[in-house]
Amino acid sequence: MKHRFFAEFLGTFIMIFAGTGAMIVNEISGGIVTHVGVALTFGLVVAAMIYTFGDVSGAHLNPAVSISFAVAGRFPFADLPAYITAQLLGALAASGTLKLLFPTSQSLGMTLPSGSISQSFLLEVILTAILMLTILSVSHGAREKGITAAIAIGSVVGLEAMFAGPICGASMNPARSLGPALVSGNFQHIWLYIFSTILGAILAIPLFIITRKPETNP
Repeated sequence: MKHRFFAEFLGTFIMIFAGTGAMIVNEISGGIVTHVGVALTFGLVVAAMIYTFGDVSGAHLNPAVSISFAVAGRFPFADLPAYITAQLLGALAASGTLKLLFPTSQSLGMTLPSGSISQSFLLEVILTAILMLTILSVSHGAREKGITAAIAIGSVVGLEAMFAGPICGASMNPARSLGPALVSGNFQHIWLYIFSTILGAILAIPLFIITRKPETNP
């Protein structure tokens, strides 16, 4: 378990360090990275972490993904506390490191709704459901099927961040939102990104089942 714990910690750290780091650099550099660049950074780093740690821990990097795998019967509930702890610690470490590097940043790449709360909540549910449906489709058990899994999952993260990021933040991951919020001390709307992402990930399970023939259901 210690190898899987450290893989989840390190993978989540790198993902959030790169993704929210791109947001911070874009902010302080006057938009040089651009929104497109931020979205691509998130997608590429997720793909890279799946290639790196997929064969060790499954590279969940996301409490909502781990919970959904457990509900779907693909992952032991007994391992959830360790995985979620590793993911949250990785997120906190990444945001803490970014705070040291960029002490003037107030948001640290936080996810915040730009429209109504209900709009962002529903968007996050849908985005996370699409992401989790993709993950369930390209994974075997709680691990990816092969090298194409990283491409598919990273692409979904990137494209969803591309079109929905300006509205809801496109979190799709409680740890991704909690890290910057806890380190910056800004807890506004954090509940939205915890409950919507977990709900969306769980809703992906019946969607996956009804699109498969009975003999191929997990």
